[in-house]
Amino acid sequence: MITALAPFTSRQTATLRAALDRIIPPDDFPGGWDAGIGEYLRRQLSGDLAPLVADYRAGLDALDAAARTASGRDFVALTAEEQDALLAAIEAGAHGPALAIFFATLVTNAIEGYYSDPGNGGNRDGRAWAMIGFEVRG
Repeated sequence: MITALAPFTSRQTATLRAALDRIIPPDDFPGGWDAGIGEYLRRQLSGDLAPLVADYRAGLDALDAAARTASGRDFVALTAEEQDALLAAIEAGAHGPALAIFFATLVTNAIEGYYSDPGNGGNRDGRAWAMIGFEVRG
């Protein structure tokens, strides 16, 4: 079971994990969550991105609500294909501009966390850098 990742509830954390793994799904390399994006966000939301905490909480709740409206199930209970379809609809604005803006922010922050310096909490073990052939020198 997923425990809560501060500053989120356990439900918000589970929704975040599922969304990150659809934004960057696992393949030969770790998906978003296992690559450390959750930890990256935790650190950033307690620092430079602290003003976005309320937006993240509201956005994760709205993502879950959109899933329940569309299917009667929480986002985490949807299949990967259903999650992808819902996220595509959200990105296209089908669930309102606020959720589309949140999703764009989440995608941007996910990319930052996935490719960031591992010292920031994401890009666990530098795996994303290895994937693109980036070598740390010096």
